Order: sequence, then structure tokens, then C-alpha cells
Amino acid sequence: MTVNQIVHIVAGFFVLLSLALGVEASPIFMSKNWLWFTTFVGANLFQSGFTKFCPMVIILRKIGVKE
Repeated sequence: MTVNQIVHIVAGFFVLLSLALGVEASPIFMSKNWLWFTTFVGANLFQSGFTKFCPMVIILRKIGVKE
């Protein structure tokens, strides 16, 4: 798996998980505050599209994941 694939998988998982925890209709609802995490992930993806800066990419490269 490449860095790009892992970033997409993890970001998608975090968005789905935080929505499941933050939407009242979900069976695993915890608090609406989880929607802030969804916002954070989305904002980070948005800014990384313009700036090419993503902290997760830096971490994955340091642990030796291939490009």
C-alpha cells in the first residue's frame, strides 16, 4: 500500500466513525461534539489539496511506507 492510499483510507474511516459517533440517529451516538472531528479531517484534506502539506504523509514516510 502506498502513502496516498493509506491517507485516503484513514481519512475516510475517521470521517465515517466521527459521523457515526456524532449523529443522533446512529446506534453508537455519543455526542454532537464528534462532528468537530469530522470538520477537522475535512479541513485538513482541503488545505492539503492546496498546500501539499499533510502531517500524516510525513509520519508515514518516516516509518518507511513507500510512495
